[in-house]
Amino acid sequence: MKIDPNVLLVYSTDKGRIEQPEAPVEIPQGDGVVRIHRDSKGRKGKGVSVITGLGLDADALKLLAQKLKKQCGCGGTVKDFTIEVQTDNREQLKSLLEKLGYQVKLAGG
Repeated sequence: MKIDPNVLLVYSTDKGRIEQPEAPVEIPQGDGVVRIHRDSKGRKGKGVSVITGLGLDADALKLLAQKLKKQCGCGGTVKDFTIEVQTDNREQLKSLLEKLGYQVKLAGG
């Protein structure tokens, strides 16, 4: 469909082309303890280690996730201010985060 540049949108009940200002995203602050737990829900049985409670912004989380993934030799992602690393080796993640100066606890079973 070709859009005519001479036609201006007057009124719309849809949010399609109208720019909405985004609300500033608030960084969740924890209690100062970084928690690592294993999760496999919604992943067809494949387990990942989820790191929460870091209290960093999105860019710093991406850099930290990149560093952890390189050290572990695995993949992962950053979602909703948590880091998901595709490994079951939580002890290695714990030691890496402790070297960076975080207080770390292994959560869950």
